[in-house]
Order: sequence, then structure tokens, then C-alpha cells
Amino acid sequence: MSKVVLITGATSGMGELTASNLASQGYIVYAGTRNENNLVSNVKNINNIYLDVTKTQSIKDAVLTVIKNEGKIDVLVNNAGYGLLSTLEDGTDEEIFNQFDVNVFGLIKTIREVLPYMREEKNGIIINISSFLGKMGLPLLSHYNASKYAVEGIVDSLRFEVAPFNIRVHSIQSGLFGTNFVKKGLVANEKTTSEDSPYKELVAHFVPIVAKAINEGPSPEPISNAVQNIIEDQNAAIAIEVGVEAQTFVPLRKELSDEDFENKIKEIFGI
Repeated sequence: MSKVVLITGATSGMGELTASNLASQGYIVYAGTRNENNLVSNVKNINNIYLDVTKTQSIKDAVLTVIKNEGKIDVLVNNAGYGLLSTLEDGTDEEIFNQFDVNVFGLIKTIREVLPYMREEKNGIIINISSFLGKMGLPLLSHYNASKYAVEGIVDSLRFEVAPFNIRVHSIQSGLFGTNFVKKGLVANEKTTSEDSPYKELVAHFVPIVAKAINEGPSPEPISNAVQNIIEDQNAAIAIEVGVEAQTFVPLRKELSDEDFENKIKEIFGI
């Protein structure tokens, strides 16, 4: 029997590619989208489903729909997310909440809804699309960093809770890939990016570096491959680093002291 996969944020970038790849391999995929007026897919084995991780009822309804149709959810891929570009000083209450509402609270709520069914089946896989920035900091991304650090903490704790039920939990620590993240997945704080910002020199130096790395980055196909490998490998690593930045900085972070790593980052990025 084909495995049933539920993916959040599956209408573009990494999520869309992952949905298409798994569907082509025979998985039954439910691709979560926030656009409830556009739920049609022409790809075999892909079922678009309305799922907005900021709306608890939509999560509940989506999970119940999958259970009603398939009787199970074998795999949950938490892909929905975005980044807030802002200094810590400038971030508004609304921006801070929204960043965590999508990247952390929505992830927790979606996991919360699928766990009872996975426990009953004594089988399940939860894959959280995280970031190398869940293991290190960069300027102007402190809110995003904090949200991804939270995701890593959830993975580390949740694994203990669900291991007795034969449920695996994994993290994919993504580097920078060529997706729509800058256009669709990056929200900029107005004060931080204004001409009179006291941080304007840092913004002028650092933002183009990140934008260039994403806009000219490679295809996110390795993320899709990593998801499939985790599903099919019972002994997959807890956290998998995917992409140049992740494979460079995460191991380096483990090797160096806090002070030496910070100095290395300053040197590399010229900050």
C-alpha cells in the first residue's frame, strides 16, 4: 500500500518540488496550500488541500480529510515557513508573532493533529524543513534564526516522546537554494530597510549577499531527495545538512568555540 504524505506549504519552492517528486515515486501526496480557491492539481497522486498553518481549524480539517480519504497519514513534512528581515530592535509585535506563528506554532499544531493517528498505527515519520540558521546566527535575521532554533529544539525533544510509538522525527537543515524565498518568503521591516536606519550600512552590505545567494542558488531538488531518503531509510540521521551553507557552517559550528565561530563568520561575511 502506498504511503500517504501530508506536506505544508506545498505550492511553491521546496514544498512543491517535494510533492511532485514523491508523487512521481508512487506516494499519495496531500499538498497543503493557503489558497482555498485553487485546489486543483493535474499531477497524478497529488491532492491539493486547504491548509493554513496559522488557522488551527484548517489544520484540523485538513488532517481529518486525509484520514477520511486514506485512513492514515504515514508522513508529515512541515515545510511552510518564511523569513523576517529585521533588526531585533525594529521588529514589531505583529511581525514577531507572525514569524513564530508560521514557523513554530503552526508546525507544533500540525504535528499535534497527526500524532494521535500515528500513535494508533504505531508508525509515522515527521520531517521538519529547518535551516542551517537553526544552528547559527546571522545579522538582520534574529527572529527567523530564533524560529529555526525552536524547530531544532522541538525535534530533539519530540523524538524522545514518540520513539515508543515507532514514530521518527527528523530535521532537514537547509542551505540557500534558488527558490521564490526572496519574493514570496521574505518579509522586510520598513524601519530596518529605510534610508535613515542606524543599521543602513549593515543592511546595504549584508542584504545583497543573502539575496544573491538565493536568487542565484541551485535547484532545491536536494531537499526533495533528502525527504525521500529519510522516508525510505529507517536509519536516517536525525538531522541532515543539505546545501553548501549547511554543509559548511553546521560542521564548523560543532568544531569551533563560540568565540572562534563568531569571528569566522565575521571574516567570511565581512561584518
